[in-house]
Amino acid sequence: MARARTLDPKRSIPSSVSVIFLFIVAAAIVSPAQTFKTLYNFCGGLGGDCTDSVSNAALIQSTDGKFYGAATSGGANGYGMVFRITPGGTLTELYSFCSQTNCTDGANPGYGLVQGTDGNFYGTTLGGGAYACADSSQGGCGTVFKITPAGTLTTLHSFDNVHGAYPNGALVQGAAGSFYGTTLGGGPNCQTEVGCGTVFKITPEGTLTTLHNFDGNDGELLYGGLVQGTDGNFYGTTSSGGANQTCSVFCGTIFKITPAGALTTLHNFDGTDGAYPEGPLVQATNGNFYGTTAGGGEHTGGTVFKLTPKGTLTSLYSFCATDGCADGYNPQAGLVQGTDGNFYGTAEVGGTNYYYGTAFRITPGGTLTVLHSFDGTDGENPFAGLLQATNGVFYGTTNGGGKGDCSDYGCGTVFEVSVGLGPFVKTEPTSGKVGARVVILGNNLTGLTAVSFNGTAATFRVMSSTEITATVPTGATTGALEVTTPTKLLKSNVAFRVAP
Repeated sequence: MARARTLDPKRSIPSSVSVIFLFIVAAAIVSPAQTFKTLYNFCGGLGGDCTDSVSNAALIQSTDGKFYGAATSGGANGYGMVFRITPGGTLTELYSFCSQTNCTDGANPGYGLVQGTDGNFYGTTLGGGAYACADSSQGGCGTVFKITPAGTLTTLHSFDNVHGAYPNGALVQGAAGSFYGTTLGGGPNCQTEVGCGTVFKITPEGTLTTLHNFDGNDGELLYGGLVQGTDGNFYGTTSSGGANQTCSVFCGTIFKITPAGALTTLHNFDGTDGAYPEGPLVQATNGNFYGTTAGGGEHTGGTVFKLTPKGTLTSLYSFCATDGCADGYNPQAGLVQGTDGNFYGTAEVGGTNYYYGTAFRITPGGTLTVLHSFDGTDGENPFAGLLQATNGVFYGTTNGGGKGDCSDYGCGTVFEVSVGLGPFVKTEPTSGKVGARVVILGNNLTGLTAVSFNGTAATFRVMSSTEITATVPTGATTGALEVTTPTKLLKSNVAFRVAP
C-alpha cells in the first residue's frame, strides 16, 4: 500500500523559501560520560498491527510521569497521531488525525504538545481543518486542538489563511490561562504562496485573537513557537524575513511581543551570526535567551547563540567546525537548559556517521561536546529538541531511522540519553499569580514534608508519586521552587515567575 501524503514542515513550503541543506561525511568526536538507549522504533505501516510513524515533535512529560508526543505522519489514517509512551518504552496511540471527513479534525500535527492547567493537552496541526488554503497540497490551513489524556479530541479552531495558516510551533500557556502560538504562514500582509505568518492567542474554549501579522520586513515563516519570559512578554524567531538579504533568502529575526500584541524586532540575522532560526528560544537561569540557527555562522552549518532581553546577540558556536562536520550541523530545534546549567540539543545532520545527526551538550561559554552520533539503526535526523525528565534523563525523537519499515530510511525512534544528572521537580505552568494552583512534577514524591516558592512556604497536596499540587503563597517572589522529601531536597529546573 502506498504511504499517505505527509505534510512535512520542511518540505511542503514553496521552493522560493526553502533552504538547501548539504550533506557532508563526518569524522569522530564523542563524549564518554553518557549512555544512550533506543526506547521505541516507529514502524510506519498503514493498516495491520502497525499504525505509527515518524515523529518531528519534542516530547513532554505529563503529570502522570509518562511522555506524550505527536507523530507527524502515520497513525491509522496516515496523517499523524498523538501518542503516550512510558519511560520503559511502551507506546499507546491516543488519536489518529484525519478520522473525520476531509480531515476537518486536522492533519499532520506540528511541533509538539503542551499540558494545560486543566490536565488536558493542547496542540496544533499543520493541515486539515474546516478551510482550504490557497496551496491545495497543504490539505487545509491547520487547526488548534485539545485532547484529553484518554484520547478524546476537540478541534478548537480551524485557520482560514487570512487569520493565519499552518501552525507549526508548540503552544505556550500564559499566566492568565490563554494559550499563545504562531503560524508558519497566512495573514493579510504577504502576497506569497504561503504568507508571512502570525502570532495568536487562543482561550481554552477556542476563541482566537490575532496579535500580530508579519509583513516580511519584521520577519516571516515562524517554525519555533514562543517562550514567555520572566518579564511576562513572549519571545520567538522567524526563519526568514527581516532587514538582511545576505542569505539565499532573508536571514530571519528574533522578536519580542507583549501579551497585547506590540512587537519589537530584537535582532536581524545577517548570515555571519547565523541564519534561519527555526527552533524555540529558552530563557536561562541567568535571564538571557539561548537558541540555534539552522544555517549561517562561520562554517555555514548553523549556530548556537545567546541573546540578552534587550537584544544584544553573541554567537557561542558555529557548527561544522570539525573535520567532516563530526560536531553536527543544521540544528533545527531549540535548546533545553539542564539542571547542571549546560544546554542540550540536537543537530539534524552531521556526526560521525555520514548525515544521521547528533545529540550535543554546550556550556554557557560555548564549549560543545557531542553526546551521541546517530547511525541510522538507532535513529537518524533528530528534527526535534530534547526533554529533560524529572528523573534527570534526556529524551527525544528522530525523524527517521530505526528498525521500522519506511522504505530505506526508517520510521523514526524515541530515545534516551543519560549524562548522570540527578532528579528534580518542575512546575506546570512556570508562572502564576498569588493564589493560583500549580502542578509540580517529579519522581517518588510521596512522603514530602514541605514546598516553598523562592523560600516562602506553600500549602500542598500529594496527588501521586509523580504529581503534587501547591498554591502560590502570599509573599512569594520569582525564583526556584523547592520540595523537601524524607531523603533529599529537590529544586525546580527553572525559576517560577510570580505574575503581578
